[in-house]
Order: sequence, then structure tokens, then C-alpha cells
Amino acid sequence: MNSNNDNGKVFLGGWKGLIELIPNNADALLGAFSSLHSRNYRLYFYGQWISLIGTFIQQIALSWLVYRLTGSVLLLASVTLAAQLPSFFLTPVTGVLIDRFDRYKLLIVTQSLYMLQATILAALVMTNHIEVWHIMTLSLLVGIISAFDMPARHSFTVQLVERKEDLSNAIALNSAIFNAARLIGPSIGGILIGIIGEGMCFTINAVSYIAVLSSFFRMRVVPLEKRISKKSVVQEMNEGISYALHSFTIRSILLMVTVISFFGFSLLVILPAFAKDTLGGNSDTLGYMMSSIGAGALVAALYLAARKSVIGLGKVIMISTFILGAGITILAFTKIPAIAYLACFPIGFSLIASVASLNTQLQTISQERMRGRVMSFYTMALMGVSPIGGMMMGLLEKWLGIPMIILLNGIVCIIAAFLYERHRPMLRKHMRRIYVEKGIIPEIATGIESVNGK
Repeated sequence: MNSNNDNGKVFLGGWKGLIELIPNNADALLGAFSSLHSRNYRLYFYGQWISLIGTFIQQIALSWLVYRLTGSVLLLASVTLAAQLPSFFLTPVTGVLIDRFDRYKLLIVTQSLYMLQATILAALVMTNHIEVWHIMTLSLLVGIISAFDMPARHSFTVQLVERKEDLSNAIALNSAIFNAARLIGPSIGGILIGIIGEGMCFTINAVSYIAVLSSFFRMRVVPLEKRISKKSVVQEMNEGISYALHSFTIRSILLMVTVISFFGFSLLVILPAFAKDTLGGNSDTLGYMMSSIGAGALVAALYLAARKSVIGLGKVIMISTFILGAGITILAFTKIPAIAYLACFPIGFSLIASVASLNTQLQTISQERMRGRVMSFYTMALMGVSPIGGMMMGLLEKWLGIPMIILLNGIVCIIAAFLYERHRPMLRKHMRRIYVEKGIIPEIATGIESVNGK
């Protein structure tokens, strides 16, 4: 186990420690897009990117609409809770179904339902019939769809790449398109809200699903061999839970995702209130903050895509979590919009650098027969826990104020980084054994790399 001096050396390095991990040759940078050689993944990549831009346009328009109608941080958090909480309760069951059924056909259904939801929302707003209970109901519908869609998409990635070694690159590029959309979508949405209104923003999102559905219909997907099981859904769900709990590496990864989601991603829930009440801004201010987060996240995703190996991701996770805590802490003391935009960049970078690295590790070490269930737990930890954190922020806002809540979140993330560093040597030992068993690294290399502490 590392000494306290070693821990201090790593943290004093800060950004320098992360920069040392960056690939430093042209081949690595070109390799950042290696998974695009696979036709199916290439179709998925472009279709998802267009659709996700529409999704983020809708997301910022919906947040602004709710806060404009109610002026309540608690109701704003409640809408987010309705959209994401179903992932917390349903994904253990949907994970079993995803392992049983055709993920390709399931994704066509979920994307079509997303399109329908956006269309209904647009119609209600544009006809001036929208009410808060409509938004809550439609947000709940999105949450139920997402409980199937998100773990299915995570699990489907392995079917899209032609070479096994491109899987980690594809996962990183998934984060890249997500955060490129996060960069573009909110800034466009923030401007469009004032020009054409929230209703047209929702219409744009509905139309954007044509791109992703078109990409699915053009794919030539070889279906996985159907798994016939005599066990009940409950038995298989319990089997998945037991598998995750008894694996030290999977259990640790999911715990880390939970902490980052609760204290990191939940910050996004109260950004509209922070932009309006603390910074004294408007929808443009919120859009610029979200775009700054998206810019940082995009840089992180491209950095991870340029990496050629899963080796060293533990250090990335630790440093990124520390930077996340530091960025959130700075934001807590900020009252000037320009400084808030700057603070949001490292927050976005570290959120994706940590979570995408954890995602890559999880998919790499999981057994194929358990992949759907494991990724459903990942979805539950990432998407299901975040709105709970947001709801707690909404409840505490009246007593502590938004800046103090943000500060506490930043402190917790810094503590989590130190605790992760303390246990990282043990995690590395368990992870390397799995990498050897899967043939990812040769057995002789594990001793050398362990000595180097990577």
C-alpha cells in the first residue's frame, strides 16, 4: 500500500499527474477514432450525436420552463427526480431482460418512445396547455424508458465494434459525442428559448430522433446467441446482485460511481437556480455554464479515447475526482458569471474523466453473460442516485443556501479521492488478475507494472 508521502506527492502533482498520462504521439491521437472503422459503430456515432444535441436543447428548455413556471428549486429537483429515479428501481429488472432479449430491437423501441414523449411535450407547450403535472408525468415516462435504454446502449456497444481492442475506444467516443452535444446543445437551447420559446426546442428534439432511428435501420447487426434460461427474472436479478457484491472490483467501481453521481452530477440539478439567484443571470447564463461543462467533458472524452490501454485508469479516476471536488469548491464561492464559466470547465472534465474510466473498467472486467445486469447497476448508480442528491439539495436549500450546499459537495468529492487513493493498490491487484485472465495484458507484465505503481 502507498505511504502517506506517496499520496501527498500524487495530489501535489495535480494537473501535472494527469498530464503525464496523456498520450504524446501522433499515432495515439489518430487512434482516438479507431472504433469508427467499424461501420455499425460509425452509423451509431453520427446518429447519436445529432439526437443528443436535440436532447440537451430539450433538457435546458425544460429546466428553464419549470423554474419560470414555479420559481421553486424543490420542484425543479422533483422533475429531475421523476426523470431519473425509475433507473434506481427498475434497472435491476431491466438488466435481466436486456441479457435475455435482442438489444438492437429494444433500442429501436426506446428511441421511438423518446421521440413520442418530446412530441407530446412540444404540443402541450405550443398550445398553452402545459401544466406542472404534465411535465412530471412525461418526465416519469422518460425515466421508465431510460431504465431500459441506458443499460441496453451500454451493453450494445460491444456488438458495434468489429475488434475487441476497440471497445474501450468506443466507450470513450460515446462520452465524446455525449459531451460534444452537451457543449453545443445548451448554448443553442439557451439562445432559442428567448427567440422561439420552449415549445419549438422540444420540437427540435423530437425531429432529431429521426437521425438515430435512421442509423439503427441502416446497421447490419449480427445478433448475439439467444440465452435460454429456466430461471425466473427474480432469480436472475439476485444472481446479478450476488455477482456484483462478491466481486471486489465491481463493488468498488459501483460505489465510486455512486459517490460521484450523488455529490457531483447532482450539482447539475440546481444550476438553473444558481445561475438565476446566485449569479443574477438568465437562460443564457445557464447555457454558457452547461456549455463550459460540456467543453471540459469533451476534452476528457477525447483524452480517454486517445489512450491505448485500460492500464493506468485508476490514477485517472483518483486525480479526476480530486479535481472535481476542487472545481465544485471554487464554484461555491463564485458570484461572477465569467469565473463560474471557468470553474465549470474542470468540473465537466473531471466528471467524465472519472465516470467514463469507471465505465471502461466495468465493461472490461464483466462477464458477457452478466453484462446487461452489471451495466444496469452502473445506470442505477449513475442516473438513479443523482436525482436523489438533487432532491436533498432542494430540501436543504432553504436552510443552508445554494453556495453552502455546493461547498459541501466539493468537500465530499475531495475526501472520496483520498479514500480511493488509499485503496487503489488493492484494486490494482485485483484488476490486473482479471486483465491477465482475459488476455488484455501478459502475465509477466503485471509484476513490472505493479512495481511502477500505474
